[in-house]
Amino acid sequence: MSKTALIAVGGNSLIRAGERGTIDEQLANAHATSKAIAKMIEQGWNVVITHGNGPQAGAALLRSERAANEVYTHTLDVCVATTQSEIGYLLQRAMYYELNQLGLKREVLTLPTMVEVHEDDPAFKKPAKPIGPFYSKEVAEAKKRELGWNIIEDSSRGYRRVVASPTPVRVLELDILKKIISLGIVTVALGGGGIPVICKDGKIYGSEAVIDKDRSSALLAASLDVDLFLISTDADQVYINYKKPNEQGLRNATADELQKLAEEGQFPAGSMGPKIESCIKFIRNGGKKAIITSYEHLMDALDGKAGTHITA
Repeated sequence: MSKTALIAVGGNSLIRAGERGTIDEQLANAHATSKAIAKMIEQGWNVVITHGNGPQAGAALLRSERAANEVYTHTLDVCVATTQSEIGYLLQRAMYYELNQLGLKREVLTLPTMVEVHEDDPAFKKPAKPIGPFYSKEVAEAKKRELGWNIIEDSSRGYRRVVASPTPVRVLELDILKKIISLGIVTVALGGGGIPVICKDGKIYGSEAVIDKDRSSALLAASLDVDLFLISTDADQVYINYKKPNEQGLRNATADELQKLAEEGQFPAGSMGPKIESCIKFIRNGGKKAIITSYEHLMDALDGKAGTHITA
């Protein structure tokens, strides 16, 4: 029987440092990632691919803002929905090609995916997730007055809008995903952490929020009861004392060991922190195994020769 893996692809897999993020650049990067995933499928894995969308969502917001006098604007949840289709389309093209190169005839499907959040989540009271472009102080204050945005100064590079990043509660398309996966279809889902929605009084409402991609991927991985939760990032493995003389890579770790290291401050919130937290949560929710590595080391990681392997 085929094993199932959920692969959470980082934003760096589509837009690399120093790139403008053109469609041609993103497509070339999608091919590099898809080639590694196709080799995994060749070994008999069924896969669900999730992905980040930070740069793409920021671009979508900027287009909406600058064209506001000409066309209707997009709310944040609609921007997430738009980028799910955009990135899914690029990944589908790349996956079809790389699978065909290996002589594999598999269908690939992108599924727009909604994720429920609670309207009373504490994150809505203290928005902290920066999105969109940088502004001068004057422009930022005008946005705050006119649009009701929450604004912070970000890394001394200017001012940015911040929104809530609430805890993902439920993947609305879970039952559909289970049926698609059972058919052996390579599935791209949960882009950008999922479209944030609030379910109330029998209705679904879009939410001006951003859900962390790794946290929602961990929720989906546990809900699907996959055999492997794999986070593809820009590091070959997890390191402690990162970029210090006593830096050390971790090949194997338990969820409890990582929790202790996290409490010691080893994994910053802005980089490896959410990935570690998500793997711990997946394991503690009954998950079998998680791996953190880069797509270049994916096959070696499956053989136990690379990556950080996390178990109970």
